[in-house]
Amino acid sequence: MKQDKRAIKELQIILAAEKTFQKVGYRNAKMEDIAKNAKITKVTLYSYFQSKENLYLAVTYTGFQKLLDNYYITIEKERNNSGLACSIAILETSMNFFKDNFLYSEALLEYFSIIRTSDKGLNKSKLTDAMIESIYFQKLQDIQNLPFKLSFQEIERGKKDGSIVSKLDSMLITLQGWTMITGFAKILAASGNSVKPLFKIDLMQLKNTNLDLAKLLLTNESL
Repeated sequence: MKQDKRAIKELQIILAAEKTFQKVGYRNAKMEDIAKNAKITKVTLYSYFQSKENLYLAVTYTGFQKLLDNYYITIEKERNNSGLACSIAILETSMNFFKDNFLYSEALLEYFSIIRTSDKGLNKSKLTDAMIESIYFQKLQDIQNLPFKLSFQEIERGKKDGSIVSKLDSMLITLQGWTMITGFAKILAASGNSVKPLFKIDLMQLKNTNLDLAKLLLTNESL
């Protein structure tokens, strides 16, 4: 029961942090503002999260979990359709998630940048003390490969059912899809906290172009 109360309070703090980060940005956010939004004292806040960075990692983990939940929902919806249909749906699900969740988009891009520059988190000299000590950073490392695994599985299913004919390695295709997703997310970030035309291009048109290119890649025997 005591652990349940702590988990509830922790969630309350994370939600307050999300609202604060969304409003003023991570750099401008102050722990006292987060405590106020969570309706707790600053001392209580620090008893749960020892730093703003640790709290941001908790928000990042929450975002990653929600992204994965969307993956599972999409896979379940597409269970009776082809592997091709599900693979394209996963790609669209990812881009829609980043479009609709600006805060999580920024947090996840930042996390993967850290992972890339720290040898998958193994080079501790590239990590801050808060990251090394954070249980949420460890949790993120535990699930960071799941989006790739789920996409890979659906591409393999598509090859087996004949809906995907590309001869490219399935993991290579998976990484190409992730390149589209992260590129789209970075362009959204450059456009600010809304989907606006960039260089007179509607970003939803960019999303649809990515989906068309992905389908072309998966259904082309010469690739």
